[in-house]
Amino acid sequence: MEIRESLEAIIDAAIEAARADGSLELTEAPEAALERPRDEANGDWASTVALRCAKLARKNPREVAQVIADHIPANDMIAAVEIAGPGFINIRLSDAVLQSVVREVRDKAENFGRGIVPEGERYVNLEYVSANPTGPFHVGHGRWASLGDAMARVMRHGGYDVYEEYYINDHGNQMDVFGNSVSVRYQQLLGRDVEMPEACYGGAYVKDIAQEIIDRDGDKWLAVSDEERLEAFREMAYEQTLANQKAVLAGFGTTFDKWFSERSLYVEDENGQSPVSRSLDAMREKGYLYEKDGALWFRSTDLGDDKDRVLIKGDGEATYFMSDVAYHYDKMMRGFDHLIDLWGADHHGYIKRCECMLEAWGWPGALEVQLGQLVNLFRDGKAVRMSKRTGEMVTFEELIDEVGVDATRYLMLSRSADQPIDFDIEVAKKKDASNPVYYVQYAHARICSILRKAADEADVAAVEAGQLTMAELAAKVAPEGCDLSSLTHPSELALMRKMADFGNLIALAARDRAPFRLTHYAQDLAALFHQFYTNCHVLTEDAAVQTARLALCDATRIVLALTLTLLGVSAPQKM
Repeated sequence: MEIRESLEAIIDAAIEAARADGSLELTEAPEAALERPRDEANGDWASTVALRCAKLARKNPREVAQVIADHIPANDMIAAVEIAGPGFINIRLSDAVLQSVVREVRDKAENFGRGIVPEGERYVNLEYVSANPTGPFHVGHGRWASLGDAMARVMRHGGYDVYEEYYINDHGNQMDVFGNSVSVRYQQLLGRDVEMPEACYGGAYVKDIAQEIIDRDGDKWLAVSDEERLEAFREMAYEQTLANQKAVLAGFGTTFDKWFSERSLYVEDENGQSPVSRSLDAMREKGYLYEKDGALWFRSTDLGDDKDRVLIKGDGEATYFMSDVAYHYDKMMRGFDHLIDLWGADHHGYIKRCECMLEAWGWPGALEVQLGQLVNLFRDGKAVRMSKRTGEMVTFEELIDEVGVDATRYLMLSRSADQPIDFDIEVAKKKDASNPVYYVQYAHARICSILRKAADEADVAAVEAGQLTMAELAAKVAPEGCDLSSLTHPSELALMRKMADFGNLIALAARDRAPFRLTHYAQDLAALFHQFYTNCHVLTEDAAVQTARLALCDATRIVLALTLTLLGVSAPQKM
């Protein structure tokens, strides 16, 4: 049980005791619901339960607070209880409770802060990035990759079973336009006077794909019909672009459980059924389909949409929304409890119709859409819109190549998804405290250096050779069960207090789909460690104090590394 939960149980027990002996006349008691005081001088935790009980108990809030305080049972967690203001109950923890956090962290290691989500809410399909396979990723896709991957990691640590999925938009007119764009560039490179149509993909990468086809096949595709060439080039370009997208994401450390092809939605099985037809049958059974003007419509206005939506047009062609209908029905039929889609903010108007389709099948609230704002690139404070290499947009791959995976991930996650990111390339490359990811990683590396300095030369050599882990080295210099009672300095207590918040942080960040909070936490924890290092000599002549402080250093190392790992960022042992 978390410290907060244990304290809330103690306050709840005090209220029940006061009700039992008649000190508080309450038919029902509000929960303690502890919060962190805004001012640390007011204690470690505070409860407003007395304010909420006062009217029910027909007493002054401060009087109620005092009654509750007087009924708090004997325990080892609370050092002091103070009544403040109109009736706040402020609680100060015992040093021993905070010291126990160090033991818990070292004991649980990478499992520290793990949560449990109730059955029926755990199995989540998280779909993100899902770019058209018609060109390279832009930096906005990099933000979705960072956000989706970190969200999955944090949610798993919080107790969810997360299935990561990438939806390949490989069906529809955009694929023909892509194939034709490559076909025209191919012909132009071989000397034909062919104009690029208005509807085309004009990026330099299209010419690169055409040149690769020439390098491999020569001019043999000039002899075939335009239709045959378009179809062949569409598939070649698609496969090459998709392979590049997969490689870029793999290099970024982002992997998916499934790459789902939109085309597969229209493939019939041996019974003549496809995901599209099955989704329509299910919607028809619920009475939400009708025909008008030769088209098939979804009666979404019955469910709160501003207008009904066409699924199959009069010419028999499926709309883009039809694919979404079939895809989300397929997801739910695979047994997920909940669906999360990460979309760009420009898709805001699309949310309601998609919520309606889930409700039509009898799954209201099963779809959750997280919208993300775009990324503004800067270099030394000046906006960057063009690639130096191609004169076009800066691609996600180019950004990674220049800045690196760690800095890209961390800075992409530094703000809430609903806020735009101003990403300064030069700041991301700096190796000093002005770069937040460097600042946090340096704290981790500094701890590893301290542990090495405290160890025998042979053990340090074993770590360097990969024969001993840093955790094993730490266990030698600060053995399990060592005395931590000397950890009473304000800097030490602040560090332990921050680590005690980790479990609650994970629970809330997982619930709110907010991995950005971990970047703030990591920076705060790193800052507290640097303050501790300045104020408290770790390697000291007092052996007991040194051992206790080494244990505190090791616990901090574990939590820093875990936080970075959940963000998809490395925790280097040397910098």
